[in-house]
Amino acid sequence: MKRTLLFLINPIAGTRSKQSLEVYLKCKAEAAELPYTILHSTPKMDAHFLLHAAEEANATDVIVCGGDGTVNMAAKAFQNTKTNIGIIPVGSGNGLARCAGIPLKPRNAFDVILNGKVQATDAFKVNDHFSCMLSGLGLDAAVAASFAKQTTRGLYTYTTQTLIQFFKANPYHFNIELPGLCFHSDAFFISIANSNQFGNNVTIAPMASLHDGLLDIVIVQKMVKAGIPLAVMKQLRGNNKLHTVADAVGKQNVIYLQTPSLKIVNKQLAPLHIDGDPCETVKEIEIKILPGAFRLLVP
Repeated sequence: MKRTLLFLINPIAGTRSKQSLEVYLKCKAEAAELPYTILHSTPKMDAHFLLHAAEEANATDVIVCGGDGTVNMAAKAFQNTKTNIGIIPVGSGNGLARCAGIPLKPRNAFDVILNGKVQATDAFKVNDHFSCMLSGLGLDAAVAASFAKQTTRGLYTYTTQTLIQFFKANPYHFNIELPGLCFHSDAFFISIANSNQFGNNVTIAPMASLHDGLLDIVIVQKMVKAGIPLAVMKQLRGNNKLHTVADAVGKQNVIYLQTPSLKIVNKQLAPLHIDGDPCETVKEIEIKILPGAFRLLVP
């Protein structure tokens, strides 16, 4: 079957202009004799619109040229379809691309589009919200909300907002229900990870896989605030082993576990983010894995 590409370009992703990228993609597609359409995303675009646009273009492959928010929209649009999703990572964090081993340089990423393989990739639901990377409650969601309000993007801005929110942070009380077990935790944040990182190789869930049918849960529990950086750094470096809850609750500053599903009672309405985008928080949150939800082009 002849491949037809739909390039979905987010003009405001990351920090660089996308004009030269668009010219480059046109040249590469024409050199490969692949029919293509170019579509620029807008703040009002959603998964339904994208699905319809791909149908009109007879696209077999949708190539996301943007960051994690644009990847989320594409994965949601084409879940449980035969449409392949490729990524040219030009966002601020590029968490899913990094986790999947997709190169950051456009020319190398385009080689994956041409010669890579299709991998059935997991996603998950947070109540009615679709997520394919990493969602969370608490401090990391506060950072996401603050970052979204900034006029400049990039690692420097993200780091600055992280420091500001860290000094403001207080723990929240959560009730957490896993299959067969319930427990309580006062925690600064809870990360629910399908991919292994926030982006920029900040690997909060080092054991996470995009296709193992499991979610990696990281709970940074109440502790003296000065101890948080060291505790989180141990997690980022992969020094924390996966726990059973019985071994971890009340004994570990950071609980790290895997599960296909969980429920969280968010009593104090800690802020929530879905794949890095702020989301209206709620008191009761049900989370479950969606195995093999979409087709991703990987090296």
